[in-house]
Amino acid sequence: MNKDFMYGIGAVKYKGAPVGYIAKNSFDMGSVKPEAAEIEAEQVPGAAVLVIPQSNGKISPKFDMIQLNFDSLRQLLGGDLHKSGDKTVGWTAPAAALVLEGPWEIALVSGQSVLIPNATLLSDLAGKLTLTETAKIEVELKLSMPATAGIPPYGVFETSSLPAEWTEKDGWLLPKKSTSGEQAAQPEG
Repeated sequence: MNKDFMYGIGAVKYKGAPVGYIAKNSFDMGSVKPEAAEIEAEQVPGAAVLVIPQSNGKISPKFDMIQLNFDSLRQLLGGDLHKSGDKTVGWTAPAAALVLEGPWEIALVSGQSVLIPNATLLSDLAGKLTLTETAKIEVELKLSMPATAGIPPYGVFETSSLPAEWTEKDGWLLPKKSTSGEQAAQPEG
């Protein structure tokens, strides 16, 4: 595979657990362009005399998850599972506003993974109940800075060489910001 391109959803994982099938053509990185304040002067018409950066560009992935079962409803919408003996027989939505947040991994067919240490999950049960479409969970991820200082909001790594910090035990972290801008890769091991 050519590592100069990023394409194709292989798997989407929330807190290390796959979320199921993503509807074809529904995944969007939801990029937001960087923002800057342009300072203009009367003496210089037509161009800014100073550009002050306000924020970096960011991502806010959106997708439709279509593989619905009781566990996936709970995983992405919260709420409660209901059992009859050992068998799960139902799910009910949460009664109060619910905040689901945590780490996400988007593994690509092209061999890379987009790692997001901290995102708030916004989701709803949607879709049409017809014989040509299925119900779905519409998902949007709003990225937040990780609670650990110096950890970036997201990163892209080869799926075969995820950072050593990207484990449940270590809190699903990315390598801390370095002063040089380059860090040695840590092979998974």
